[in-house]
Parts: sequence; C-alpha cells; structure tokens
Amino acid sequence: MRRIALVGATSVLLLGLAGVVSVSAVSQAAGPDATDSTTLNFDVQFSPFTIIEANNVRDPNSPIALGDENVFHDLLFQNGKQFGDDVGSCVIVAVTPEVLGNCSAVFRLPDGNVSAQFATGPGPAPKPLTLTGGTGAYSDIGGEGTLVEFGSTQGSDRGTLTLHVLHFKTKGGKG
Repeated sequence: MRRIALVGATSVLLLGLAGVVSVSAVSQAAGPDATDSTTLNFDVQFSPFTIIEANNVRDPNSPIALGDENVFHDLLFQNGKQFGDDVGSCVIVAVTPEVLGNCSAVFRLPDGNVSAQFATGPGPAPKPLTLTGGTGAYSDIGGEGTLVEFGSTQGSDRGTLTLHVLHFKTKGGKG
C-alpha cells in the first residue's frame, strides 16, 4: 500500500513539474511581442489610373471585368519633399454588387521597405491597410495603416497615407 502511495505521489510531482516546464517553454516560444511603435505620415501623389485588361470576356458597358488588374506607382512626400514611393496592384475580385479589389503594395522608404495588403473599392472612403512585413529598419514589423484619397474637391491625384508600424521583438530578447 505504501508503495502505491509513493508511486502515485511521484507521478503527481513529475506531471506537475512537466506542466511547469511546458508552460514556460510555450511562453518563451509564444512568438513576437510588440516593443516599439512608430507612426509614419505621408502625402501621396497618385499615379494615373491604369487597368490591365486580363479578362477577355468583357461587358461592353463596363470599363473593368473580373480578374482585371489596377497597377500603381505613387510618390510619397514628407514636408513637401519626396521621401519614397510605392508600387502595387489590385486584382478585381468582384464587379457586382460593387467593385472590389484585393490589393498588395510595397512602400519603398530610405531605411527599408514596408509591405501591405488591403481590400478596396472605388471612391474616397478611407482604406484600411494591414502591414505584413518589411526589410531593413522594418524587417521586424507588423501593424496597420490608412490610405485616404481626397477626391475631386482637392485634386483626385492627391491623398494621405498613415502607417502605424509596430516593431516586434522575440520574447527572450532575440529578434
């Protein structure tokens, strides 16, 4: 009887210790932890609207078709001087009931690139961006941004871009 109690107590102790070790390992490897944030603000000069007609089946009454692609190369300014640019494309994924594009962009800045993805439709409504990574000073980032087009009242080729950049550091001090 005493031997069964000793085996049982030892098993409970080992299971408890294993639980502590596994929780500690999970918390160390749980992934990145936001440690620093930066907000980048830009004025944007949009490139001319350019559609690549990728779909040969076209509605003669519509300027776009499913699968067409809008490509862009915009200029980014800070304090009236060009600071960088962006390149990207939006694939048309729906034309009814509303036009919808799945977009990706790379913002080329002096200290590195920032990549983003977003869904968009026509019009000046603010477009939320997901920051998906970067290079150089931005190699450890994530975050979000907002692109605003001014529309025809202030010139349809102008807008603003705000990027809320989160720099991540791996738990345990690496990264």
